[in-house]
Amino acid sequence: LLSGRETVGSSNMEDDVNLKFLQQLLLIGENLVAEDVSALKFLCIDLLPFGKLENVKSAMDIFQFLMDEDYLNKEDTFLLAELLYRMRCYSLLRKLSYTKDKVQECLHEKGRVSPYRQMLYELSLNITNEMLKDIIFVLRDCLPKRQTTLSALELLIFLEKQGLLSENNVQKLEEVCMYVSPDLLEIVNCYKRTKVCNFPSFNVLWSNYKHTGEKCLCVLKFFELSEQLECFRESFNLGGQKLTSIDGCCGAKTGVIPLTLSTQQCISFSLSFLQKRSYKMDGPHRGFCLVINNVNFGSSLPKRTGSCRDAEELQRVFTWLGLDVKIYEDLTSQQIEDLMLTWQRLPDHKDRDCFICCILSHGESGAIYGNDAKVVSIRKIMSHFTAKQCPQLAEKPKLFFIQACQGRAIQCPVYIEADAQTPALSSMQQSLSLSESIPEEADFLLGMATINGYVSFRHTEEGTWYIQALCSNLQLLVPRGEDILSILTEVNEEVGRRVDRLGTKKQMPQPAYTLRRKVIFPIPKEPPPS
Repeated sequence: LLSGRETVGSSNMEDDVNLKFLQQLLLIGENLVAEDVSALKFLCIDLLPFGKLENVKSAMDIFQFLMDEDYLNKEDTFLLAELLYRMRCYSLLRKLSYTKDKVQECLHEKGRVSPYRQMLYELSLNITNEMLKDIIFVLRDCLPKRQTTLSALELLIFLEKQGLLSENNVQKLEEVCMYVSPDLLEIVNCYKRTKVCNFPSFNVLWSNYKHTGEKCLCVLKFFELSEQLECFRESFNLGGQKLTSIDGCCGAKTGVIPLTLSTQQCISFSLSFLQKRSYKMDGPHRGFCLVINNVNFGSSLPKRTGSCRDAEELQRVFTWLGLDVKIYEDLTSQQIEDLMLTWQRLPDHKDRDCFICCILSHGESGAIYGNDAKVVSIRKIMSHFTAKQCPQLAEKPKLFFIQACQGRAIQCPVYIEADAQTPALSSMQQSLSLSESIPEEADFLLGMATINGYVSFRHTEEGTWYIQALCSNLQLLVPRGEDILSILTEVNEEVGRRVDRLGTKKQMPQPAYTLRRKVIFPIPKEPPPS
């Protein structure tokens, strides 16, 4: 009798769990509009038969198909969490007891959406209506005459159906993006660099590796390998695994060779390929990082309380990245100009890979303030380090990060202050734009805390939104091999999500650059600073 009661109780509990699970799916489905359903269908194309997806009317239809294929059940909802994450529906993750950070942590082990599908979806998000019209015009000979009102996702699906687009063939997509938008082309190129890193005689297929505890199984596919083994062995350190002849490899007949490497070796191995497309970062010294921290302005401007937290964080992070950090506090406009001149003439740049300058101060459009409340043009600061003025840094990346307002001050609540002045702007300051701040020469990057004409925000205890996001993302993404522009994109996303405590004020950073290659910092041996 007791056993029977236990069975009934267990059955009731299971029914409750199933009901709760289905209720979760219903709540999520109710929050997804038609555009979201289209995105779900697109992201599931590699997982579900396309014939089924064509007849989908609602999100619940897709959820049912995923359950039928055992991709989704009450014990494992990660695939749905991944799909919502890819679609930027972060608020819905809570209904599955996930957060954005938790999904990110699990993606490398449990992610099912292929890099190819991710790339296409990212592309669709960046295609504006005007771009879409241009793309349809360029592809007019490939499209049926009636197919002129497609959405971006529908267009990509059509190209796949016609065999013009696939995981291993994005040539048509490249041609279209080259014509329509360099930004779209970069998304495609980024996918190509991630999926297949080209070397003269072989490809590294990063889609074909899987984690095995502390080791990763990297699968290398060689073409004409026998002629290039010596070159390959000399170029890369493969943890002592010798490649002396193609006959000695288990993949002799197929040309596919598995190599068991540590996770760190795999990352380093990947980065060695990317170095051909990135600035050299293998010199005896990484470079200098200047941090100018203006906190006290007398009676002219408000004290920048909390800025010392930013300076300390910048020192910790850039020291961890191998730079020699020098901090200067409360400099006048003339002292800033003199300091730039001193560093411009420094012969030690010759043995350095890069140069970084961070300025934390009050500011106005195209300029920052010395602690004497006099402006210094950002362009003038950067122009000290052109190839002509500072030949030791020629063809090396020069990165400038400016934490300062670029517009008038606004009234902010307690704990939030604006890095801006209160006097009226001069006409000259009003007319400056970000593009005018960068020297007309290659190898510069300017990361601004905010777009022109707007304020940026600083917490009086925790530091500024921008610098804190910059430092945290450098610590998170440098070990993953991300380049600086990808990192700044994440900074934009993080800062763009923030609001002040009243929910009324926002901020959007803005990078501008004339870089010719990717800036990828070597992965430090030590863990990120806490």
